[in-house]
Amino acid sequence: MKMDRCLIIAEAGVNHNGDVELAYRLCDAAKKAGADVVKFQTWKTEALLTANVEQADYQKGNTGTEESQFDMLKKLELSYEDFRKIKKYCESIGILFASTADERESLDFLLSIGIPFIKVGSGEINNIPYLRYIGSKRKPVILSTGMSSLGDVERSVRALKDGGAEDITLLHCTTNYPAPLESVNLRAMPVMGEAFGLPYGYSDHTVGTTVAVAAVALGACVIEKHFTLDRNMEGPDHKASMEPDAFGMLVKDIRNTELLLGDAVKKPTPQEKRISSVVKKRIVAATTIPRGTVISETMITAKRNNRGTEVKYWDQVVGSTAIKSYRPDDPIEGITD
Repeated sequence: MKMDRCLIIAEAGVNHNGDVELAYRLCDAAKKAGADVVKFQTWKTEALLTANVEQADYQKGNTGTEESQFDMLKKLELSYEDFRKIKKYCESIGILFASTADERESLDFLLSIGIPFIKVGSGEINNIPYLRYIGSKRKPVILSTGMSSLGDVERSVRALKDGGAEDITLLHCTTNYPAPLESVNLRAMPVMGEAFGLPYGYSDHTVGTTVAVAAVALGACVIEKHFTLDRNMEGPDHKASMEPDAFGMLVKDIRNTELLLGDAVKKPTPQEKRISSVVKKRIVAATTIPRGTVISETMITAKRNNRGTEVKYWDQVVGSTAIKSYRPDDPIEGITD
């Protein structure tokens, strides 16, 4: 995907708690916070997992239940018609809709209603047949890489390309909710991008804004952050999500970071050029210098002055001939060899 600035994805995920009206409110809040995209997760529970898979430890901790993943996800599942309505609602308020499909049927549905990119969750790393299928759709792909090594990423990228994918963005990610700072290993993000010659970003499961902003400073072109209306709501992901006001501050911090990063060309700004005229030191006479004198270092000094030769030309001035007479503090000008 060609982007003029970092793409900010508000990952609503399953934080709608199975309620489409709550999903609409998440869309509104993401739009107000300044996100470019609000993203959900789309699946058919029966196609996703078997009936007795346990919840992950973080899910048990966040939900406070011992129910199976199947039962938990079934309660959170929205219908395709729900997502069709959410997509139309996003269009009406002016924010991009996206969703992660965890199996083929749901991917085909999302493509049928129109999504700007295919988002692949970390759980599909090494799902070679599914990745090839995704690649065959010839859409931009954003691939999260939690729970994986560089070799796993290489295998997954190859599968996407084997299927036909050409536009791939990699997201560094630590699959833990929330992820402790010591687990982030953010320097792996640009290393991964450079290893495959692909654009990269960060899927953030940490608490706060620090890591996402640091990722942008390291070159991330996509930031995905879990988003909720209230971190105290029941559900597996709310506690690792960011509330609207904080998400709005994250967007501002990211945009400010992009602004301060600049164009990477080291040069004085127009404001600095104006300031330099009265701050940078220039060469002035330290004593009386008659015309025709060969100037030595003892005859000149450096002082702030808005006229005269800049100190960077000191070596050219020393040994040159004064073409006029100078009094102390006169700016040295018109030097000839």
